[in-house]
Amino acid sequence: MKIPLQEKIAEFIEGLIEHSKGLVLAVIAVVAVLGLLTGYKYYRYTEDDPHYCVSCHLMQEAYKEWERGKHSEVLCQQCHSLTMLEQNKLLIAYVVQGNQPLSQTHGREKPWAACKKCHAGEMAQGSLTIKKSRGHDLHIAVKNIGCKTCHESSLHNFRPNEKACQECHKDKGVHGIGMETFSCLKCHTFSEKTPSMIPQDRCINCHTKIKTTGPMSGLMCRQCHKPHKKIIPQETNCTSECHRNQAAAGKHGLHANQSLHCLDCHKPHSWIVTESKARQLCSKCHTYKSPKTFVY
Repeated sequence: MKIPLQEKIAEFIEGLIEHSKGLVLAVIAVVAVLGLLTGYKYYRYTEDDPHYCVSCHLMQEAYKEWERGKHSEVLCQQCHSLTMLEQNKLLIAYVVQGNQPLSQTHGREKPWAACKKCHAGEMAQGSLTIKKSRGHDLHIAVKNIGCKTCHESSLHNFRPNEKACQECHKDKGVHGIGMETFSCLKCHTFSEKTPSMIPQDRCINCHTKIKTTGPMSGLMCRQCHKPHKKIIPQETNCTSECHRNQAAAGKHGLHANQSLHCLDCHKPHSWIVTESKARQLCSKCHTYKSPKTFVY
């Protein structure tokens, strides 16, 4: 009996499908693997390659600033991060709105939260943080002040905003003659080279004629000179804050009873009454007597 042509064609197609199942499955598997590899490669490109960021038309100038800045060795994505959900929302918004500015968090908000990842170090109780600076430790770890409160952000330059100090420290004006235009950072340091907020040598870097040896040289300048109150101490500060006993005892007390003040005899930053000085000073009131005979 002769088999109709249509049945032969059907049998041929059925046999071909049967024999090609393995090939089809193999092709599907290869396509799936290639798709996964391509997707993973693209995902890593978006997460690890700064060139992905510059593919956006808005990022050209920012990318150049990043290359020239101090953070050029830090991947963009370390600071500018997005979750998968946020990425898809941003992609859809871009498709819908085109080149219009898009509302996003990874550009202006999230980077500030990422600062501590690199700069905080170990924030153990009492430790110095942010480049071993007491100033940063006090403001960030103790006061919990955010980085962007004190730092300006002009693309990838994060300069300190010196005007920000006055937002919190409204009562900390500078009253010294010739210091009216000083900014807070002129005296207060946040550098790892000088962990203290007020270095011991900060004043004498400018006031080079001040003696660094001798009586009272171990005191900090600010113990007598109050930059946020009264920069020039009053004569009564000597006896009211440190030299209480000397003011009432012995010949110091005798001279104090004659309405003499400490600074009449002791000249600031030298303090010692030498024999040559005594000849000039003592003779104004009485005959010269050697300072060696002065009994406290």
